Amino acid sequence: MDRIVLNQGSGNFARQVEAMSHANLSRCWHCLACSGGCPFARDMEYLPNAVIRMIQFGLKEKVLRSNTIWLCVGCNTCSMECPNSVDMAAVMDALRQMALLEHSEIAEPGILSFHQAVINSIRSHGRTHKLEIMMKYKFSEKDLFSDMNLGLKMLAKRKLDLLPSKVKDKKA
Repeated sequence: MDRIVLNQGSGNFARQVEAMSHANLSRCWHCLACSGGCPFARDMEYLPNAVIRMIQFGLKEKVLRSNTIWLCVGCNTCSMECPNSVDMAAVMDALRQMALLEHSEIAEPGILSFHQAVINSIRSHGRTHKLEIMMKYKFSEKDLFSDMNLGLKMLAKRKLDLLPSKVKDKKA
């Protein structure tokens, strides 16, 4: 039978994640509510509750190199489903920050440029402008036409605004 060998600093990793995310990981019952509600769970290397368990076991490199932390879109479904109010979206955000700070290999090529396009859109307009985000992402990846039909359908159904709406007081 295989045994999991804990890192000596396993508690330290968990404390770092808790400090950055302001989430109490010991409140997780591993009930799978977060994983069951996640719209991207089927594409993730590890389910959200498994990520918490891996953090508790000190498997820092494995967590920071997984695609799970990059596929999470921060929709907060997991956090809303949690019976103990563990803010899993904040945990994933903290893990992405840690991965960048530690120069970990990013498991999903191109995902960082997508995240950057979202952040730049929010900085520019005070909220996201989906068409601009997708165009900048597609240009950065040099993949302009792979899903052109989908984009045209979204435009036709008015799911993409041509012009961004702006927040008057972005600082607020």
